[in-house]
Amino acid sequence: MLNSLPRRFLLMLAVLASTSVPLIASASTAPSVGQNAPDFTLQDVNGKTVRLSDFRGRYVVLEWNNPNCPFVQKHYGSGNMQQLQKEAAAKNVAWLTINSTEVGHGDYQPPAQLARWMREQGGAPAATLMDAEGVAGRAYAARVTPHMYIADPQGRLIYAGGIDDKPSARASDIPAATNYIRVGLAQALAGQPLSQATTRAYGCSIKYK
Repeated sequence: MLNSLPRRFLLMLAVLASTSVPLIASASTAPSVGQNAPDFTLQDVNGKTVRLSDFRGRYVVLEWNNPNCPFVQKHYGSGNMQQLQKEAAAKNVAWLTINSTEVGHGDYQPPAQLARWMREQGGAPAATLMDAEGVAGRAYAARVTPHMYIADPQGRLIYAGGIDDKPSARASDIPAATNYIRVGLAQALAGQPLSQATTRAYGCSIKYK
């Protein structure tokens, strides 16, 4: 029995390290809803400098992204994320996709590669941003991909958490899911408080530097 413990322990670590296992991020790690959303300055995939404060006066959705994550693939492979981005753009909501994968990790994609991936997916964010140093990700305590946030026109955080209430990598779960971003934006744009301002995000761990 004792001799088998190390092997079991190693197997457990291997399972936990797998990106196919959902990591649930506690809402308590996120910035407090109602406070100012942390500002940041990042380069987009085309080398343009983008600041969160550039979008003051508009609602902003922040989406943490890693193309190699099965949970990101769930929402892009099904077209769900792209549809949300297009719906947001039609309502003058700025959608910023952020990749905080560090340069030395196998999941890292250089700007041109990430830009090509987004084009191939038919994505429609206002900008796809590089955060290889993890400055923006850590400012928001983003833990997983996709981790989602919404800021209001005054720059206050009004939502932090998951994209929906189905923490799986199965696209077949999307139709029955409550999409917190779609619901939250609809309520915010109607001048209503969000019915769920903080939820639990799920996905793959962000590969920080």
